Amino acid sequence: MSTGRRHTEPVDVHLILRREGARGPEVLMSRRAGRVYAAGLWHLPSGHLDGPHEDVVTALIREAREETGVLIAAADVRAALTVHHRGPGGDARMGLFFEVRRWSGEPRVMEPEVCDAMTWAPVHALPAPVVAYCHAGLTAYRAGAQLALHFQEPGDTVAHDPAAERLRVVPSRFGSAVDSPNSPLTEAR
Repeated sequence: MSTGRRHTEPVDVHLILRREGARGPEVLMSRRAGRVYAAGLWHLPSGHLDGPHEDVVTALIREAREETGVLIAAADVRAALTVHHRGPGGDARMGLFFEVRRWSGEPRVMEPEVCDAMTWAPVHALPAPVVAYCHAGLTAYRAGAQLALHFQEPGDTVAHDPAAERLRVVPSRFGSAVDSPNSPLTEAR
């Protein structure tokens, strides 16, 4: 039943800044600090769109520069996955995760009032404690997912808790050779 008012959700952009390290693939993580949501927890550099004038790639590039000081060209941004997330308080959002493997500059803390540390972490061994939403996104990313759901329940913690794992990967439509993106479309007779 429609209420006449359309549901809306915030859109987040998440930067998977990836490099090859001695222990395999590593991602840049930042620790949230100050009077912000999830202070003290590790997360990917991320942010929100500034408004309807800004597309998601532009927002990612802007957030990366503002938070880490690195410069990214739009041609180096790759779509990784989308996570539909609901936090323990009931608010939902869409998270678009982007992988970047080429940039200029050395990552550093640019906003000390909201971030007190950065580290390169193996993608399979994230620092703790980590935001559950971020953990879910990186777990789905490692699995090669294109879309995942992460709907937390009231009482779940903002920090990842293995006992309350809420990640659900949505299978890709193109999972077989019969139904691949290169298969010709046909009409039913």
